[in-house]
Amino acid sequence: MQTALLNWQDFEPGQLTGRNRRLLHEWRELDGAVGQRDELEYLVVRRNHQGLPTEYLITYHLRSICGVEQVERLNEPGVANRPLFAQTFRMGIRIPEGYPAVDAPAEFRFLTHSPEGKDIPHPWHPNIRYFGEFAGRVCLNAPDTYAGLAWCVTRIVSYLTYERYHAIQEPPYPEDFKVAEWVIRQGEPNDWIYFNQQTTIK
Repeated sequence: MQTALLNWQDFEPGQLTGRNRRLLHEWRELDGAVGQRDELEYLVVRRNHQGLPTEYLITYHLRSICGVEQVERLNEPGVANRPLFAQTFRMGIRIPEGYPAVDAPAEFRFLTHSPEGKDIPHPWHPNIRYFGEFAGRVCLNAPDTYAGLAWCVTRIVSYLTYERYHAIQEPPYPEDFKVAEWVIRQGEPNDWIYFNQQTTIK
């Protein structure tokens, strides 16, 4: 769903060069991928001088884990820490000036606070940072440096549904070691990460 003033159809690829052509390509691909899925929405939140998106807000309407019952006693021996769930998660995508150069990848980060500063649910997943200064940061093991935004957004669906996760302490390593430890010690043994989803992963 797209509600911005300009749509990607308003641009002529042949009149764009370099980065702007890539930004248009990403926008078109993202619009196509999100438009086919009821559980996803996107909004353009920032544009460059030519009107092409440099920041997006992605909303995931999916039931997923957003924490545990006793986070202050996380991974203590003998403490059962059942998962808590939320139905909606929001993620920002920021496209830096040098994108898609190797040293300027797009940044994917789930929102952890509302504009008013209140805590909001963000995913509890070993490949998404939950704790600390970098909370919300997503680690995407892309097949190559130039994996498109649409590929990344749909791959994160499989994170939220726990179809994909990497929790063992070996390369490429989890993004959040504490959550990864919970997954191995409690999530897997108790089948808590195998919750039912009504979304088909493509």
